[in-house]
Amino acid sequence: MEPSFSPNILSLLDRGFAFAIAHVRGGDEMGFQWYLDGKLTKRQNTFNDFVDVAQFLIEQHYVAKGNISISGRSAGGELMGAVVNQAPELWRSVKLGVPFVDVLNTMLDASLPLTPPEWSEWGNPIKSKASFEYIKSYSPYDNIEAKAYPPMLVTGGINDPRVTYWEPAKWTAKLRATKTDNNLLVMRINMGAGHFANTGRYAQLKDSAEEYAFTLLAHGIKE
Repeated sequence: MEPSFSPNILSLLDRGFAFAIAHVRGGDEMGFQWYLDGKLTKRQNTFNDFVDVAQFLIEQHYVAKGNISISGRSAGGELMGAVVNQAPELWRSVKLGVPFVDVLNTMLDASLPLTPPEWSEWGNPIKSKASFEYIKSYSPYDNIEAKAYPPMLVTGGINDPRVTYWEPAKWTAKLRATKTDNNLLVMRINMGAGHFANTGRYAQLKDSAEEYAFTLLAHGIKE
């Protein structure tokens, strides 16, 4: 993710938030090897990096433990699912946008058009037992546990060909049946959109407004 100016974020900054982007392995911000060290059998580095960034921000007194709201979309939504399983105590709220949380089942379904091209990134659990076991070890849906989770907003699109709508739906249903807290867990499936926002001039702004409202609610900010 290249650093850029976002006028939307001013809404959060004006309310006292600090904003940070975690450059985790899986990108190539620090060279091609950095990218290679976040794929296949090194995928766990991506999740560890994100948690380490949060711990650094806490240690440097930018934020308090348990007061961090995080957000990610698509494969970044998978990241959100993984780190909320790994360290739920760090987060104040979590937004999972069209999240790739049912990784193992999707990688096992060769009939999905986008699955075979993705085996080079994740591994092929159909042909490799080692890949099956490794993906299972971090796949967010498969690692939901009976414990307390922070408030979550989970979104999907009924026409999404990249992350099928049943992934956020399955994630939400299993969490509701398993988690031990009473924190807010909201799912929004858009019935007129795919992998991205609604169509229309103001659609993306409306989606962002809903997501920001959720974050502010989690922090107890009413103005």
